[in-house]
Amino acid sequence: MTGAVSTGRLPLEGIRVLEYAQYVAGPFAGMLLADLGADVVKVEPPAGDAWRRYEPFADGESRYFYALNRNKRSVVLDLKSEDGRRASRALIGTADAVVHNIPPGRAREFGLDRESVRAVNPTTVWCCVSALGSDGPDASLTAFDLVAQALSGLLLANAQASQGVPQRAGRIAMADFTAGLLAAIAVLAGVVGRGRGNDSGGAGLEVSLLGAALAVQAQRFVSVDAVDGERRVEGRDAGGAAPGRGPATPEDLERQARAQRTADELEPYYRGYAAADGFFVLACLRERQRLAAAGVLGIEDPWAANPQAPPADEPERARRLALVAEFERRIAREPAAVWVERFRAAGVPASEVRALDRLFDDDQVQANGLVHAVEHDGVGAVRLLGSVFKIDGLVTAPRRGIPGLGEHTEEVLAQCRQPRA
Repeated sequence: MTGAVSTGRLPLEGIRVLEYAQYVAGPFAGMLLADLGADVVKVEPPAGDAWRRYEPFADGESRYFYALNRNKRSVVLDLKSEDGRRASRALIGTADAVVHNIPPGRAREFGLDRESVRAVNPTTVWCCVSALGSDGPDASLTAFDLVAQALSGLLLANAQASQGVPQRAGRIAMADFTAGLLAAIAVLAGVVGRGRGNDSGGAGLEVSLLGAALAVQAQRFVSVDAVDGERRVEGRDAGGAAPGRGPATPEDLERQARAQRTADELEPYYRGYAAADGFFVLACLRERQRLAAAGVLGIEDPWAANPQAPPADEPERARRLALVAEFERRIAREPAAVWVERFRAAGVPASEVRALDRLFDDDQVQANGLVHAVEHDGVGAVRLLGSVFKIDGLVTAPRRGIPGLGEHTEEVLAQCRQPRA
């Protein structure tokens, strides 16, 4: 990590968060809060967070777990036992917030539902990350990111008919990570609201993977009844079921792919290009930028004001396709770095396409503290995403590495028997 490092007080110092969560969304929320200074206690079952064992490169050592669990302390409690639940209640008594992603029935059994937590500590902010929401016909279903993406329509967002079946874009868990961000925001809102006297006790907050998957589609998840109402009715399946209850079909995949292809093939200003030696992108959202980009290439474009507008007729469509082809032909003549330099000099947003595994040594990533190295017992240095927060212009180095399973059990439980400062 390069650049100035903050050694001052972090904004959430003195706030204790209990994280009863496995896999991605809850642990990501906990890590964000820990990066801001919270004392995040990760409460794990005796076998540990299942993510510790997901595609391990050594016994119990998983890159996936490393990525989401720095700056935390690990406590092992068997919540299926009375002793474990008793210790959990003692922990809750010291907590400012409790975050969990445990199904409702099991949460009640473990004393982690909202009512049970409030009975122990009325001022604790309670945040649940549910799968599909706590109400409705699917509330009790177990679901992970892929299910949330499927049910939300997000799985069709990158539709390509050549795939045969819908697939996650880049295998990225968008619902999980977005839910983690929303959960961290919810906890912060609850803590701030409690501090301002907005509630007689701690807030009860919930986010869901389904809601998160819809949130990243907010710009597209808009239906104007006067325009779209008839199309929604036509979307009902042959049995008359509501549109949201039937599966997308190969015809839906093809229609979505065709719509995206039709929109994209006429757009030369917001897309990737193959230069002589590799890929780069243009990202022009303003007419001034589009005109400047066309100028760099020595091309006149009468449609630069609104390249997304449908063509008036087939001849216009043909001319616009020929224009895009000319963009591609000219760009293919020279290296990506040359084009990026020219476009940037003209005030046009442009960038080479980078491979993720090459960013550990990237100057821009390093300068902003987005790579941190932590030491892990038996493994050595682990380089991973640093804190995404800057505080007073400075990056924050990790205070702790990745906790071993139950590494802090005695330490944390001993603190429960002492009054907090």
